[in-house]
Amino acid sequence: MERLHSRRNVLVGAVVSATALAFTRKGAHAQEPGIHVVQITKFAFVPDRLEVSVGDTIRWTNQDLAPHTATAGGFGWDSSEIVNGSSAEIVVTEGMETSYFCVFHPHMRATLEISGNREPR
Repeated sequence: MERLHSRRNVLVGAVVSATALAFTRKGAHAQEPGIHVVQITKFAFVPDRLEVSVGDTIRWTNQDLAPHTATAGGFGWDSSEIVNGSSAEIVVTEGMETSYFCVFHPHMRATLEISGNREPR
C-alpha cells in the first residue's frame, strides 16, 4: 500500500509541476515584445489600424514599385524611405504619435492604438 501512495504522490507531483510550468511559460510569453507587420501595397498601409504595446516593433514592408515612408503626423518619428522589397522598423515607445502617413503620398494614412506596456523592467 505504501508503494501505491508513493507512486500516486509522484504522479500527482509530476502533473502539478507540469501545470505550473505551463502557466509560468504562458505568463512569461505574454510579456515578450511582439513584432507587427504592416504591408505597403496598392498605395495603402495594410492594416491601416494596428494595436500595439510599448516595446513592440512595427515592421513596414513595401510591396509597391514606388518608394514610401511611415511618418508620424507631427513628424515625431519617421521610417525614412522604404523602397520596393525593403522593410523598415520602429520600436513603440510610450507617448509616441499614433497617426502616420507617407510623406511621398499624403493620402496614405494609418493609426496605431498603443495599449499596455511590454517593455522589460
